[in-house]
Amino acid sequence: MGDLKLIKNFKVTDGFFGRYEKLVKDVVLPYQERALNDQIEGAEKSHCIENFRMAAQKLKTGECDGAFYGMVFQDSDVAKWLEGAAYSLAQYPDADLEARCDEIISLIGEAQQEDGYLNTYFTVKEPDKRWTNLQEAHELYCAGHMIEAAVAYAECTGKTRLLEIMCGMSDHIYKHFVEEGAEGYPGHPEIELALMRLYHSTGVERYKELALHFINVRGVNSDYYNEEQAKRGWTVWGANPVDKEYTQCNVPVREQKKAVGHAVRAVYLYTGMADAAVETGDKELANACETLWNNITQHRMYVTGAIGSAYEGEAFTKDDHLPNDTAYAETCAAIGLIFFSNKMLYLARHGKYADVMERALYNCVLAGMQLDGTKFFYVNPLEVLPGISGEAKTHKHTLPVRPKWFTCACCPPNVARLLASVAEYAWHMVEGTLFSNLFIAGTLDVTDSLGGKVSLRTSYPYDNKMEYHFEPRREKMSMTLAVRMPAWSRETKIAINGKASDCEIRDGYAYLQGDFGADDVVTVEFDMAVRRVYTSSRVSANTGRAAVQRGPLIYCAEGVDNENDILSLSLKKDGRVTVSEYLPEKLCGIQELYAEGYRETVSEELYNYETPEAEPCRITLVPYYTWANRGLNQMRVWMPERD
Repeated sequence: MGDLKLIKNFKVTDGFFGRYEKLVKDVVLPYQERALNDQIEGAEKSHCIENFRMAAQKLKTGECDGAFYGMVFQDSDVAKWLEGAAYSLAQYPDADLEARCDEIISLIGEAQQEDGYLNTYFTVKEPDKRWTNLQEAHELYCAGHMIEAAVAYAECTGKTRLLEIMCGMSDHIYKHFVEEGAEGYPGHPEIELALMRLYHSTGVERYKELALHFINVRGVNSDYYNEEQAKRGWTVWGANPVDKEYTQCNVPVREQKKAVGHAVRAVYLYTGMADAAVETGDKELANACETLWNNITQHRMYVTGAIGSAYEGEAFTKDDHLPNDTAYAETCAAIGLIFFSNKMLYLARHGKYADVMERALYNCVLAGMQLDGTKFFYVNPLEVLPGISGEAKTHKHTLPVRPKWFTCACCPPNVARLLASVAEYAWHMVEGTLFSNLFIAGTLDVTDSLGGKVSLRTSYPYDNKMEYHFEPRREKMSMTLAVRMPAWSRETKIAINGKASDCEIRDGYAYLQGDFGADDVVTVEFDMAVRRVYTSSRVSANTGRAAVQRGPLIYCAEGVDNENDILSLSLKKDGRVTVSEYLPEKLCGIQELYAEGYRETVSEELYNYETPEAEPCRITLVPYYTWANRGLNQMRVWMPERD
């Protein structure tokens, strides 16, 4: 979503994210490739690659030997996988993986129609219904994801075949919606942000014009989907065109004040809006983005960085409605919030945007994938009770263990592409200033812009110390290093070569300007004291409860560590919370927290008139991102407090 050169020029070293980068390369991408080819035993069928094969066959011979299978947006799973593979290839060149990607890209090209149109659902299943169901059919959404893959693959490998394919599709879309004046805008936004990426990569003005077109027409005719439904006479799944908030078309985008509707659609739209505002200087659009971002983060975001409170519609609901055990909290939505926040950083350089990126990344997004990289959550609740979660009618969506794959598998490849491109969010280069947004150990080559390399050495998020080292091409690197000051750190210490720095602190960043040589070290130490988090009294679900945070990590209690019963536990008000030593063998390496608390006597009667007795106990807490890696288990983030 930003400067893809940073991805190519950043080499992650061993450490927390080093493990994830290698996991993506060695496990996640191969596993997901097998899933896309229906080769995972016991997993939901994907059929993605087969859909492209059938589309190519039909274009060549006029018929195909099978039927389209999967969701109407099944093509997007292949696109996101290719994008993740591209980023991984930039970190870890792999001739075999690249060859397999090239084969898939060749197949995609064979599935493209002569006029540039590309979509296997319509080529195989509904050839006469192109562009007649923008509300449901996800044509523009699929195109957007494939555009993103094309840009990433070209930037990371230098190969432009997929880019050429998607420029052809983009030109087709431009002709249909701009030159021929077709009405409408995508039911699922994604094309807007993708076209901005295509514009940044190619410099072709019509791609920016097309992105702005879809942004500007959205909601102007808020009845478009009603009118479209009346004309088309067919449906994918009977979506309601009357619910205008669901598709963020209730009013034009510059007039939108609250984040509403399908959470992923919303943040994808807002990401495109923010990127367009950065590019055009449109202050009205920028103000709308700020208003929407504030509404999300102040009223509609979980402490884990998750968004989307309701299963019904995978959607935002109302301000301060944040139920824990029925939260939808889709992995893709947290990823979209990172995209949106990343673009907001380019609009206004303020640490609060990176704080939210970090919150969503280290908690909700990482929780969306099992530690071994082979199972995934779509939904990320903050409380789980086996026997209710995943079983009760109201909780069917809150699965207590991760499945191997999904019928709707948007989240797994989304996690892969985000983790493989983390450098794009960790570092920003803006007008000669290098911004360190996320603290990921590795070396960034900024020779072209700053005359050398900058290395970050750290064991974050379990260690509070960062060291920035410099490798100038000549004697010195004249530069400004801007280091984010996390809001959770009460006191942050910054030193240059061991001496306290009086650097300028502004809007959540510390600015260190100077000439840095090979012997210079910038040291940053955060306050990682354990903190209790409380919500506003407006959030009814958390009345009388606290969450526990250390550094960027939200912690939770799991039954396996607490006598298989977390419901009887409460934190002692003002009780001590101690930090374990680093446990390298537990959950791929964590630090546990041990909180003073109480365990209440469990009554066999549903209701009684006796005050429950409570015995002091120690509550063990683990990082939220590690939950559900030890079998069927209770889990709770927000714990009751008592004296």
